[in-house]
Amino acid sequence: MKPATMLSSTQLDGLLHDLLAAGVEIIGPARGRDGRIDYQSLTSPEALVLDGGVPRRSLKSTFLPATEPLFAWRLKRGDVEIESVPTSFAPRVVIGARPCDAAGVEVLDRVMGWDYRDELWFGRRAATTVLIVACDGGDRSCFCTSVGLGPDATRGADVRLVPVPGGFRVDILSEKGERFAAMHADRFATAGEIPEAEAFLSQARSRHVAPWGGSPAAVERWLGEHFEHELWGEVALRCHGCGACAAVCPTCHCFDIVDEPDGVMHGTRRRNADTCQTARFTVHASGHNPRADQAARLRQRVRHKFQIYPSRFGQVLCTGCGRCSRACPGGVDLPEILTRLEALAGPTAGDTPLTSVAGGVA
Repeated sequence: MKPATMLSSTQLDGLLHDLLAAGVEIIGPARGRDGRIDYQSLTSPEALVLDGGVPRRSLKSTFLPATEPLFAWRLKRGDVEIESVPTSFAPRVVIGARPCDAAGVEVLDRVMGWDYRDELWFGRRAATTVLIVACDGGDRSCFCTSVGLGPDATRGADVRLVPVPGGFRVDILSEKGERFAAMHADRFATAGEIPEAEAFLSQARSRHVAPWGGSPAAVERWLGEHFEHELWGEVALRCHGCGACAAVCPTCHCFDIVDEPDGVMHGTRRRNADTCQTARFTVHASGHNPRADQAARLRQRVRHKFQIYPSRFGQVLCTGCGRCSRACPGGVDLPEILTRLEALAGPTAGDTPLTSVAGGVA
């Protein structure tokens, strides 16, 4: 059996010091001025918070910023000059990501490389090494096991750190993870068996109680057969159309592209985050809006995640992080909706719940 690798808490601090001294950007969960935990660019090892619960926002904005320039343009003598933006980035490291957030990034690789390869997305992906910390089981809003993940999931990560007394067991998951460990080999120690690591993972899974039992196949089937249903009008009464759910979601990725003038003769084409939950998202130039009410907009979000995306890419567009339920000011609860949809679908042969697997969606 291959010897285990150990990273002590002291050596983790040393690793962070090494990276900062080398000018490498470190992104990890840290406490903001309001006391909430968010993924931030760290300036010191002491800022890293690994036991503060699920960060308020997901890791998505690390790869798909809320706003970013695509290119600059300038009108000059009857012509248009284009100034491209860089599509390659300096190496950086994410440390302490939640398994659901790393999985969300990997899920979005599908759509970002679908009919057009998004150079900015994959440039950041190539530059980033992702170290996750195994989850302790989450809270009552988490339902990762319902969508084929779990507190011990490894999908989308390069290295997994499993908490044990005095530090972490290190699980290398990818070639990028191997290169990272080799570059910082003096910070890692070879250890014998570390039974506490498997005990942590087992206990985390036993503590996790998903608020939705989880049969995505049944939900997908029902959504495909019931476009019009009174349920949407009922649940949408709680929806404010604010888009908070999409802002914190690891996998919502809608955006708008606009030309913003920076002066009389020059400007920037910019990509800005958007959401299907706002009233103007689908307004046509004619003024017609095919999703004219909030019921239609809420239906679209659920269908996109559990029927449209699975039909195109073979996986749900959700990692069960529970952020949408925590963030919603109106109390719209996605697991509650999914539970009702599954009940409406009824039992059908083959509609068994996804088996929660560490590597990804079954």
